Amino acid sequence: MKDLVQSVEVGVSQRKGVKVSRSKVWLQNEVVRVGLAESLCTYVMMVFGLGSVAQVVTGQGAFGQYISINLGFGLGVALGVHVGGKVSGAHMNAAVSITMCAFGRLAWKMLPLYVFAQLLGSFLAAGTIYAVYYEAIFDYCGGNLTVTGARATAGIFATYPAPYLSLLAGFIDQVFGTAMLLLCLMALSDQKNKPAAAGNEPVAVGLLVLLIGISLGSNSGYAINPTRDIAPRVFTAIAGWGAEVFRSGNGWWWVPLVAPPIGGILGAGLYKALVEMHHPPLSEQSEGLLEEETVALEKQENNCANVCV
Repeated sequence: MKDLVQSVEVGVSQRKGVKVSRSKVWLQNEVVRVGLAESLCTYVMMVFGLGSVAQVVTGQGAFGQYISINLGFGLGVALGVHVGGKVSGAHMNAAVSITMCAFGRLAWKMLPLYVFAQLLGSFLAAGTIYAVYYEAIFDYCGGNLTVTGARATAGIFATYPAPYLSLLAGFIDQVFGTAMLLLCLMALSDQKNKPAAAGNEPVAVGLLVLLIGISLGSNSGYAINPTRDIAPRVFTAIAGWGAEVFRSGNGWWWVPLVAPPIGGILGAGLYKALVEMHHPPLSEQSEGLLEEETVALEKQENNCANVCV
């Protein structure tokens, strides 16, 4: 009760404009704050994403279709950005973190923290969805946890290639999908171009992931994210699916681990080389905008003069 009164007093003081010092229990260490935020936003994104897959698979189409999975991951990403965007940047994807390091937007020394946080969030999300859908999964597969076949359930948690897809084609698929992700993310954050409107960044990023799922997802489930794939895959190996999760698809497991970082750097580099590097200096941009406004104003005055005449 005492703590509640103190928190109320703090809230009232802040509303009155009185400066109140933070409680000692508030985290001061930036590394810890970033790690916790990145873990939580990844967890949120993965719970909604994996949950949508579990619902579609175990419901056998009664509770959604492929578009439901696209929406689940897209909206999950948007909510994840809301959860951790102002603290960690809400990468939720090791390919994004590696690309940010490669282009000087994140210190390399922070990369292990981001990757660990993303792995932790993804692993815990896989465990959560397994627990929530435990009975549904066992009812669907009859207690036989398989990776391939008519009643396979491993695909709820990690991605696997379509039967027709070769490793080379799958590698190219993952490189290209992640390249498109990072190319568009660079554009959405480019303040000298047409960035996402302030406050609407989560929606824009979520729509981007939705678009990739709709257009580039059928070959292998559009992992485009090493930590999103490997952590749940390890969980399934532990939870009962066994080593087959690593053997299936001609040893597919390493493709979504290796290809996305390559694609991310290529996509971001392409945007930087063809667009970002060629922006005029801010002074020239301001002059251009001023000229455009002047021309528009003159046209308005001429129109007004014609109307008056």
